[in-house]
Amino acid sequence: MRDQALDTIHRYYAAFNAGDTAAMEALLSDDFEHHVNEGNIRKGVEKFREFNAHMTRSYRENLTDIVVMADDSGTRAAAEFVVNGTYLATDEGLPEAKGQTYVLPAGTFFTLKGGRIQRVTTYYNLSDWIRQVS
Repeated sequence: MRDQALDTIHRYYAAFNAGDTAAMEALLSDDFEHHVNEGNIRKGVEKFREFNAHMTRSYRENLTDIVVMADDSGTRAAAEFVVNGTYLATDEGLPEAKGQTYVLPAGTFFTLKGGRIQRVTTYYNLSDWIRQVS
C-alpha cells in the first residue's frame, strides 16, 4: 500500500510539472477536498479544476527537490519541495503581477482512499512569497 501511495503522489507531481491538470484531477477521489494555504476548503473535483484554471492563468510554476513520504498503510502521504515560479497575472488582494519570479519552500499533506487522493493540504509562507514579488 505504501508503494502505491508513493507512486500516486509522484504521478500527481509529474503531472503538475508537465502542466497536465487533467492528469492531476484524474488521481482524485469523488469526495476530494483541497485545503488551501490561507484559503477556504474546496470540496469536489470541479472546484479543484476551477482552482487549477485560475492558477494556470496567474502563475507558472515548476517544483524541484521533491521528497515524498508515505505511511505503511498507504492512506497518508506528505511531500516537501521547492516552488520555482513566475507571477503572470495579478491575483485579487495580492501585489501586482509584473512577471516576477520566486523560489518558495512548500509542503503538502495527502489522505489517500482506495488508491486515489482524497485530500490535499498545502502549506507555504505567504509573507515570504509577498516579499519576493513586491
